Amino acid sequence: MRNLYDHTLKSLELELIEESFKPFNAKQVFSWIYKKRETDFSKMTDISKKLRAYLNKRYSLQTLPIHRRNVSKDGTKKYLLRLHDGHLIEAVLMHHEYGDSLCVTTQVGCNIGCAFCASGLQKRVRNLEAYEMVSQILSVEEREGLRVSHVVIMGTGEPFDNYENVMDFIDIVNSPHGLEIGARHITVSTAGLVPKIEAFSEQPKQVNLAVSLHAADNEVRSRLMKINDVYPIEELLAAVRRYTEKTNRRVTFEYLLIDGVNDSLKDANRLSDLLRGINCYVNLIPFNPVGELDYRGSDETTHRKFYEQLIKRGITATSRREKGGDIDAACGQLRIKEEGKHC
Repeated sequence: MRNLYDHTLKSLELELIEESFKPFNAKQVFSWIYKKRETDFSKMTDISKKLRAYLNKRYSLQTLPIHRRNVSKDGTKKYLLRLHDGHLIEAVLMHHEYGDSLCVTTQVGCNIGCAFCASGLQKRVRNLEAYEMVSQILSVEEREGLRVSHVVIMGTGEPFDNYENVMDFIDIVNSPHGLEIGARHITVSTAGLVPKIEAFSEQPKQVNLAVSLHAADNEVRSRLMKINDVYPIEELLAAVRRYTEKTNRRVTFEYLLIDGVNDSLKDANRLSDLLRGINCYVNLIPFNPVGELDYRGSDETTHRKFYEQLIKRGITATSRREKGGDIDAACGQLRIKEEGKHC
């Protein structure tokens, strides 16, 4: 039985038309499941009994159960959610002055294999379906009694390695008939899959793009991110330039500051030279330690000097405050610990 949360509004309209229902019925159904949060088809009283019977026979409205919930002293919450096949995935809720942001996972495991990331310690098992991404939001909202205002698609997995399902997910959560989260409140992150950046530039929605860069030269980036051997920095930045020119959207470059690896003033200068002229800003991220890995984060002084050097050289930058370090908030950590108990 298929999960109804897997449908975009358009795909549901097309199916209902094929089954001799009316296109507007799809909007009615979306209103029930996303606005009224009704999960019982029999209670959807403004649609016909025939349509209710059709939906009840073919669809479920199950959301993902929360297996575990950890709360940080800074208010960040991390969830382990159980999929129908027993696998566990993670989502992270962060509270900000501007609203509540949920970091969503797109794959079970990850094949990108970044040297600093816990996600890569467990290889990809499968892609998530759109409904499994939608359900991360619905389950967390129900548990916390709130509405998520911002979505960050950069949990476990490479979103652009699950491109079609991620695009459907974005369509559903952005739709005014769905979760109605503004496109500019949605950010999708990639490790640098150049062909998918090209494809994403053709998308009409004004969704934010973030690129995990983490180094300013190919030698260091290849050491940190194996994908750089396939799409080196020059090729990646050429694709980003084309994206910004086509969409007129600013790109975020994520830069994780790792002690003794990419955090010197020389690195800051090289990064400044590399990004000059691109419509972008740099998001400097403190490193959440991963016990299974040898890397450690830069100290506060180094972090501040790196940031100030970028600003001095004309690069717009933000310095993200560490969140959730006391609850294994880095992608993949909690899942690894939980599944390790059962090995």
